[in-house]
Amino acid sequence: MPVDPQLLEILVCPACKADVELKTLAANTCAVLVERYREKFRDEVPEVHEGLRCTKCGRVYPIVSDIPVMLVDEALPAEG
Repeated sequence: MPVDPQLLEILVCPACKADVELKTLAANTCAVLVERYREKFRDEVPEVHEGLRCTKCGRVYPIVSDIPVMLVDEALPAEG
């Protein structure tokens, strides 16, 4: 299930309060994130394909099994 468009309208970057946009993540990044979140899921393998990229600071917040992880400490750094 994709992220609800109405939810996307109200979500903002927790670090700088700017808007976020959907971003498809690279396969190797997805694999790393699946391993990172695997222990938090008991009976399923977490799915990671997209994230929410801040339009100002560039941080990317992963979407894990359809749940946006909007924590600054969990964000991927801005791309160079």
